[in-house]
Amino acid sequence: MPQQTFIAMSEEKKFYTKDELKEFDELLNANLERARKELATYRSAMTKRDETGTDSTTGSNFSLESGAETAEKEHLNQQASRQSSYIKNLENALIRIKNGTYGVCSGTGKLIPKERLRAVPHTTQTIEAKNMQN
Repeated sequence: MPQQTFIAMSEEKKFYTKDELKEFDELLNANLERARKELATYRSAMTKRDETGTDSTTGSNFSLESGAETAEKEHLNQQASRQSSYIKNLENALIRIKNGTYGVCSGTGKLIPKERLRAVPHTTQTIEAKNMQN
């Protein structure tokens, strides 16, 4: 009987089951929907900024407004870029679910713990592998 316990403990799980993957598929799709809405909001704000530029070209107010508008556009552009990258990572994670490699660490080949995947569902690495990179 002790041998069976040893065998069961030494057999490490390599992949998540379809039922387990369903939870992550739902989580990823919910995050993807929110991320796409947020990206649309950033893009809309950038478009409105472009449409409502100031026509006043007199005095120092123009340079202050122009500087503030430029800073705001840069901020919105950075946020949109980050959001686009996040969306791509979520989409890639959904592809990994479909091809059966989701949850497998790209650095160690081990299963990424469910707790980590729930916190960062698009991750491709365990904390161990991530720390080895730094």
